[in-house]
Amino acid sequence: MPYRPTKSIVRKSLFDKLSPFHYDSVLDLFSGTGIMGFEAASRGANSITFVEQHGKCIDLLKENSLKFSGPSYTFVRSNVYKYLKNNNILYDLIIADPPYGETNLDLLADNVLNHLNKNGKFILECEKKQTPLINSDVLDYGDTRILLWTK
Repeated sequence: MPYRPTKSIVRKSLFDKLSPFHYDSVLDLFSGTGIMGFEAASRGANSITFVEQHGKCIDLLKENSLKFSGPSYTFVRSNVYKYLKNNNILYDLIIADPPYGETNLDLLADNVLNHLNKNGKFILECEKKQTPLINSDVLDYGDTRILLWTK
């Protein structure tokens, strides 16, 4: 299973920056283990949608979701771009942690921003060497760069 979980120090710092947490609907793209979506669930999100193209990761997400009661979970086995193209659902918080160096981040950002509610946030985890995109706030943690947008 190809995944690279977000380090706990990065997760804590990022979600502390989002405090107070008022994001009911969360979309976790390139979910992998789902650690970011589950962190949002633990902070009070009501619904989490995980989008991941690898079946074994989806199985793991479903299994792990049984440990977190409260929110509703949706699991979508799909390419992220197809998912974004084929629905018009809006979210309060969208998190993306694509494979480093394999994703057109400009295209991803353009597609994602159309799925944010007013005042919604988009968080993109990428390599530290990534040049910031379209007016994003930048947070660096070791080799990881977080780009953050508010609609």
